[in-house]
Amino acid sequence: MTLSAAALSTGAATMRTDLLGEPAQASAAVRTLVITATPKYVNVKHGEVIRFVANGREFVWNFDGLAQPQPFDLSQIAPRGRCRYNVTVYVELGDEDVSRRLRRTP
Repeated sequence: MTLSAAALSTGAATMRTDLLGEPAQASAAVRTLVITATPKYVNVKHGEVIRFVANGREFVWNFDGLAQPQPFDLSQIAPRGRCRYNVTVYVELGDEDVSRRLRRTP
């Protein structure tokens, strides 16, 4: 079975948001990222809770889903109308993930 690059990018574009994490309370945020037309991507760590501010509105997201999903567009997790910009989210391993991997290494 052969998959085209277009098919793969379509799959990434339609990833279920529960695999990417879940909404969180503002008080849980560890940092704030202000989204404007300038940044084309953001880097977050698995397990981080981030407060996003865009278009004068905000939302908070807990990246507790897959440890390293394919990059995805921020609009997939932003509430409708909260992010009008095309911003790609890259999720790297969190500190806990790295520690867990180091403990497994003989």
